[in-house]
Amino acid sequence: MTAVAVIVAGGQGTRIEGKLPKQFLNLGDRPILAHCVQRFESCETVDQIVLVVPEDYLGYCSQTIVDQYDFKKVKKIVCGGRERQDSVYLGLKACPRNTRVVAIHDGVRPFVSPRKISESIGRCEEKKAVILAVPAKDTVKRVEGGSVVTTLDRTKLWLVQTPQVFEYSFILDAYEKAIEDGFAGTDDAMLIERLGHQVTVVEGEYQNIKITTAEDLAMAERLIRKQHK
Repeated sequence: MTAVAVIVAGGQGTRIEGKLPKQFLNLGDRPILAHCVQRFESCETVDQIVLVVPEDYLGYCSQTIVDQYDFKKVKKIVCGGRERQDSVYLGLKACPRNTRVVAIHDGVRPFVSPRKISESIGRCEEKKAVILAVPAKDTVKRVEGGSVVTTLDRTKLWLVQTPQVFEYSFILDAYEKAIEDGFAGTDDAMLIERLGHQVTVVEGEYQNIKITTAEDLAMAERLIRKQHK
């Protein structure tokens, strides 16, 4: 079985001030994206890595991420699309023909553990679609027009993370069906769910945060300092 990680870092990072997109900002001693790649590079169950980055940063990523840290598993760096879903599809199309399983990961989740990556890939040998998620710790309310409509049952709510791992042909077909139907999902598994297929949940880790805002970056810096103590 050939397992390929598609690490999606095609965004421009407009929600964090700075000259570089957030995936290229430093976290500790290296860029956020380099931390992400390292997690998959060190995971024995991952055979290859495809990076999806903004067109203007293809050369930058090659030099400052892949070459600088000598990542051997990165076989392709491809241009991202307008939206995340477009970028994932371009990454999927760049996977080698013998790909059996693909792990799709956000390029701004630098704390995913190789153990959880491996566990998810292993479960995908039994199931066609696997996601990492953690139970919600806070009370969640549905709000419309500034007023509470209802309080949701927290015991049934999970916060979804990446990687999301799929049988390659299964997720590629789901993406092509979404394009055909003009459907946009908020994550990869949603494209599988809408076709009536089951998605299996593997419990993730709360430290696997997504860096979206300046506050997230500050939290990530605290986590990286704690890990290096």
